[in-house]
Amino acid sequence: MASGQKCSDKMKVLKAAADPKLLPDLEVVDVPRESSFKVWTHGYPFRTVRWHFHPEYEIHLVTETSGRSFIGDYIGTFGPGNLVMTGPNLPHNWISDIPKGQVVEQRGIVVQFTSDFIEGCKAAMPELRSLEPMLLRAASGIEFADGVGFAARPLFDAMLVANGAERVGQFFRLLSLLRRSEYRQLASDGFLPRPETYANEPLNHVIDHIARNLSEDLTQTELAALSGYTPTAFSRAFRLHTGLTFVRYVNRLRIDRACDLLMATDDSVANICYQVGFNNLSNFNRHFIVLKRMSPSLFRREHRNNARTRFPNENMVWRRTAGTCTIRNRTGATVL
Repeated sequence: MASGQKCSDKMKVLKAAADPKLLPDLEVVDVPRESSFKVWTHGYPFRTVRWHFHPEYEIHLVTETSGRSFIGDYIGTFGPGNLVMTGPNLPHNWISDIPKGQVVEQRGIVVQFTSDFIEGCKAAMPELRSLEPMLLRAASGIEFADGVGFAARPLFDAMLVANGAERVGQFFRLLSLLRRSEYRQLASDGFLPRPETYANEPLNHVIDHIARNLSEDLTQTELAALSGYTPTAFSRAFRLHTGLTFVRYVNRLRIDRACDLLMATDDSVANICYQVGFNNLSNFNRHFIVLKRMSPSLFRREHRNNARTRFPNENMVWRRTAGTCTIRNRTGATVL
């Protein structure tokens, strides 16, 4: 497991949490209505790599780089295979130790899901109540034992490309693996997330408003007034808060939501364009190509082709032996 130091470093984090200028930023986790949870990857540097919080649970697997992790009032180190689960509104961040200017294409894989979703699952399926101790401990952040992250990696990879019931099945296989694995608590018992305080920060309020009204006409002047900033001060503060200009942030969020709809529904590209807040198709296509380097139609086609050609499929079976996951084909040969 990663080492941690809970002395002077902890005090620095506690002071940061108490300083209103250093409150964690709100991250908007856009779980589509057609999906039960969100699974995605990101590189490094990336806009979400900052001291932040969100109301969703998060399971975070580091796939590349080493560095320092910050979970509540915990400070430790991480490397490839590091696997952490955080509960709702627990501030967290992972900062990689790489040379300035270096870019890592994939630093981690992230699974995020809401409390309402997992509570609904437990209510419908009593067997899932066995997850409760782990979910309760996740409120303080939990780090899984060495090797669990590598054992879980195939499940993360499968969720990235699976659809429908197969995707949900992989999600619960992951939770089952984690429930049976050893883990330790990270943040101290005395650290309590303060989402009400975090949300009162003017720009966090604006970020929440954008997420809730993404399909509406959003203007920088309107949101500056909502935040209490002048338009000029708002523009500067928003960029410091998110790492992006207001227009780029909104467009990126809309394109991310469009990607979810393209993967999860059969709605036409034109309908999706208007659902996510663009007011004309050509503008939507232009922004989509800039961010995704392909058209919306090609994105949907490539995703579906990929989902059909990669495991898991009926010729693969999962076996768990001595705390590890392996994948074998029907002949018994080890595939992964």
